[in-house]
Amino acid sequence: MSKNATAKCPTLLISSIASGQGKTTVTAALAWHFRQQGLKVRVFKTGPDFLDPKILEVASSHPVYQLDLWMTGEEQCREQLYAAATRADLILIEGVMGLFDGSPSSAELAKFFNIPVVAVIDASAMAGTFAAIAHGLKYYDKELKFHGVLANRIGGESHAQMLRESLPQKITWFGALSRNNEIHLNERHLGLLPANEIKALPDKLNLAAEMLAKTGLGKFSTIPMTEFHGVEKKENETPLNNIRIGIAQDEAFCFCYQANLDLLLSLGAKLIFFSPIHDTQLPEIDSLYLPGGYPELHLEKLQNNVKMKSDIQQHFNSEKTILAECGGLLYLTDTIYDINEKHGNMLGIISGEAKLQKRLVNISMQSMSIKEGTIRGHSYHHSKLDTTISVNSMTSPNGKFGSPEAVYRIKNLIASYMHLYMPSNPKAITKLFLR
Repeated sequence: MSKNATAKCPTLLISSIASGQGKTTVTAALAWHFRQQGLKVRVFKTGPDFLDPKILEVASSHPVYQLDLWMTGEEQCREQLYAAATRADLILIEGVMGLFDGSPSSAELAKFFNIPVVAVIDASAMAGTFAAIAHGLKYYDKELKFHGVLANRIGGESHAQMLRESLPQKITWFGALSRNNEIHLNERHLGLLPANEIKALPDKLNLAAEMLAKTGLGKFSTIPMTEFHGVEKKENETPLNNIRIGIAQDEAFCFCYQANLDLLLSLGAKLIFFSPIHDTQLPEIDSLYLPGGYPELHLEKLQNNVKMKSDIQQHFNSEKTILAECGGLLYLTDTIYDINEKHGNMLGIISGEAKLQKRLVNISMQSMSIKEGTIRGHSYHHSKLDTTISVNSMTSPNGKFGSPEAVYRIKNLIASYMHLYMPSNPKAITKLFLR
């Protein structure tokens, strides 16, 4: 592919003033709405999120990838958007937090690729202030391509009329969604519930899509065309040929980037998925990957699966590779305590106790510099680990929003609270799995 190649596709970035305004519902409903019309829709999520993408995947019927100018990098963002533009009829991108929150923010991503932005604003307790907020979003950064606003959770037609009339003429009104508990997406301590735990998710999406169809966003003609430029894509070598990587995947371990799996496959690895909850033995593998998730919600089942625990301990004692992230790290400890002090005995490979906290402990982008290379990623957790094991520390590029995490290395085990974004350094990932 020539780096001068271009592709055009109607594209929107759906953002807001903060988290909890309804971005995921609106983005998913839009994807569902246009998919029902026979259009090919590709959806992306800004930032290092695992939960929203699974809901968006159900809505679009296609894997959802992350876009972040720092974690995934400019070139990979460009590559993914260009590829989507060559195959899709519509690209939707859900923002992260508020439009200008974080570094890099959703606004920075939108500006970098000249993508129009629609802001979803929870107007349930607003009147004229709705217009002031919309005005601020549009003019705070004049280089931003601000496309318009959608009012969410309004009280009725008269409320919608009041909001619309308050807007300056230069700000496009795309309509409003009424308050409706039937389209509400429930949350727990790490964000929205996983898609497979949301009851009647297709019904929720169908209802939300019907509501959106009556707004300006429901009209395909209102979505501007955006041009994306290709990059010269290098063919990956396959140094992991014949390397069997066991990947934990079940209710307790469900946070894994699709881009990580794609990379491992492109490097030649054979991926073997298994469940530490349901399977009675570890499959025949060379390396083990324990992603994050919710082990604290499945303490009894994890504790009682003695044969699985024994197999993983034997894998470790045989000095085979183990890579563990966040929830995977907790599983390696002696004991996990949930928020109510209920506890379960885990693998005992890392000496110490992990305890769930009532508040968020850390949220931050992370950069792991190890002998194999530097790998980027992020951390987001509600637990604290008490251990005497000596550690190396990462660096946190947005440290004012969080703190650096520890890296635990024992034999051929490497574990941390950090969720690795493996495509940030394929050579380092190759070295980790070839040890």
